[in-house]
Amino acid sequence: MAGTNKLSGIVDKINTLPEFARSRALTLFFGKVVPFTGTAGIRIESLDHDRCVIRLVNKRRVQNHIGGVHAVASLLLAESATGFLVGMNVSDDKVPVIKTAQAEYTRRAKGDMTVEAYLTAEQRERIRMEDKGEVTVPVTIRDSEGKEPIELAMIWAWTPKRR
Repeated sequence: MAGTNKLSGIVDKINTLPEFARSRALTLFFGKVVPFTGTAGIRIESLDHDRCVIRLVNKRRVQNHIGGVHAVASLLLAESATGFLVGMNVSDDKVPVIKTAQAEYTRRAKGDMTVEAYLTAEQRERIRMEDKGEVTVPVTIRDSEGKEPIELAMIWAWTPKRR
């Protein structure tokens, strides 16, 4: 069986905190590990081995010229949620990298954005067991009206670390 990883161990410990403290602790931790997530103001609502939910409040620093969350900020959300999730499942002897990010903007987004990404049991097993591979991580982005303004496809790959 493939090895475990440090990220997963840290997140598993954070998830033992009282429920009211988990989101803040996850957000602070990832803000230190991936500073740009903190700069953008991403909030991690929940994260475990099979699901990640993150949120971005529609504030001026992430807005476009029409007052919505900027297109690139919405891609950052999708990349972050799917990347955190793959990172939870890939062993420390492998490197996860984004391979493809596709987005089709189907309607104007309104208000805050929430992203949910998940992996199936089969996908998690492949990530853990295969030395090299790729996976399409299902991801949904919703605005504050609960509508899906963007159709996304995020493909992640992993390869052995070079020594």
